[in-house]
Amino acid sequence: MPRVLIIDDDRLVCEATRILLRSKGYDVTVVQDGKSGIDAVTTGHFDLAIVDLFMPNMDGLTVMQSIRRTNPAIPMIAASGFLLGDKCPPMPEFASMAHEAGAAFTLYKPFRPHEVLSVVEKALKVAG
Repeated sequence: MPRVLIIDDDRLVCEATRILLRSKGYDVTVVQDGKSGIDAVTTGHFDLAIVDLFMPNMDGLTVMQSIRRTNPAIPMIAASGFLLGDKCPPMPEFASMAHEAGAAFTLYKPFRPHEVLSVVEKALKVAG
């Protein structure tokens, strides 16, 4: 059973994604900040990480770069929603930044269950 790490500060997104992935047989661990995500990858084995790009204290790009240095083989999915103001770059740059940080795929919140499952399956196939 593939092990998936979700790193996201939004508890509702975490819980919904956890329930969805567990219903499909995935072993899911959730952490709600970047440092905890980096620590989890350093101390445990995961087949995939889903990383929110915009979190307090440590942004997802920094988290993904750190994970990439620690575990270059783990596929990552960058996830983020549409924020107002200057915190969120335009969407094309968004995907490019995530890819440069190590994301294999990008999910845009709010995402639908079939989108999550499709991207997770694709990311695991790329890694496999």
